[in-house]
Amino acid sequence: MPRVWDVPVQDSTRVRDVRVAAEDAAALAGLDERRLAAVSLVATELATNLLKHAQAGQVLVDVVDPPAAREGRPGRAVQITAIDHGPGIAHVAGALRDGFSTTGSLGAGLGTCRRLADDFDVHSVFGRGTVAVARVGPAAEEAVQGGGGPSMASEVRAGGVNVPFAGADFSGDAWAWVRSGDRLTLMLADGLGHGSEAALASTAAVEALRHWAHLPPAESLRELHSALSGTRGAAVAVAQLDTWAGRLRFAGIGNVTARLREGDRWRSLLSMPGIVGVHRPRTVREDEVAWSAQSLLIVHTDGLPGRWTPPPGTGVPPADPAVTAAVAVRDAGSPARPVRDDTAVVVLAPVPPDRS
Repeated sequence: MPRVWDVPVQDSTRVRDVRVAAEDAAALAGLDERRLAAVSLVATELATNLLKHAQAGQVLVDVVDPPAAREGRPGRAVQITAIDHGPGIAHVAGALRDGFSTTGSLGAGLGTCRRLADDFDVHSVFGRGTVAVARVGPAAEEAVQGGGGPSMASEVRAGGVNVPFAGADFSGDAWAWVRSGDRLTLMLADGLGHGSEAALASTAAVEALRHWAHLPPAESLRELHSALSGTRGAAVAVAQLDTWAGRLRFAGIGNVTARLREGDRWRSLLSMPGIVGVHRPRTVREDEVAWSAQSLLIVHTDGLPGRWTPPPGTGVPPADPAVTAAVAVRDAGSPARPVRDDTAVVVLAPVPPDRS
């Protein structure tokens, strides 16, 4: 089941909680001692920065697939996401340099995180807050052995964040993506309700996807329906990108929302009513649309408002897709609308030319 740690950071005692959560995640991911030490330090620095610069914030710790897919099963990575509503960073590039500090400290925080992490990205809007995402996976030689070959550059990358309801240990939402030749398949599942039973359903969807990702989305959903039989069921969305043809296919069942950026507008990709594993519609609609270097796909569960629309400019490179997802979670929330379910957001985005 997708274990997710959601740690509110309001005082210095919670920095230790973030570090322990990150070390637990590193153990779950099977990282060696050297990489575990890197995870521990990155988590500590990000949590400490929340207190120094924003007085409070939230840290999400999860075990995820790396954002750049390659053939086979790559080693999984610990993802640490720090979110705040603080004053923001006026000069992000400067803040990433060692020695930069606005509080009289050594200024090693963000620079250290960028050095130690396999992936590190920051999004900050002055006056609105900051999101930072770091991922630490297995050592390079382990990743090559686990993936069955050298890392392959990909034209797209995927990322997401998962927030369990009310700080629960397990989220009923789960996501995964799989590469099969020129096809990249991204799935988001929302187990009915929340808690451990919902998590069992979404986990079953993730495991089944690894067997059926080569199929078109509508056919994948048919196989997933059989795989989820006996669980409480889930809302599931499947997006499949053919990188050679530049075409995106999408199909969904249940209350999972998908929006595709086309130029300067957002297009909704519709899901059919039903519950995968419990009640599947006779026919499943499958959208097929063009995909370009300017496209961006955002898929989210009903923890976010169904009418939420990404703001203009969301996901403009070089933002890491998980950063885009975390910004969506932060900015879509409102004290007037308390969250009543797990919340997951996943993003499929082209790799910027300077990062390919």
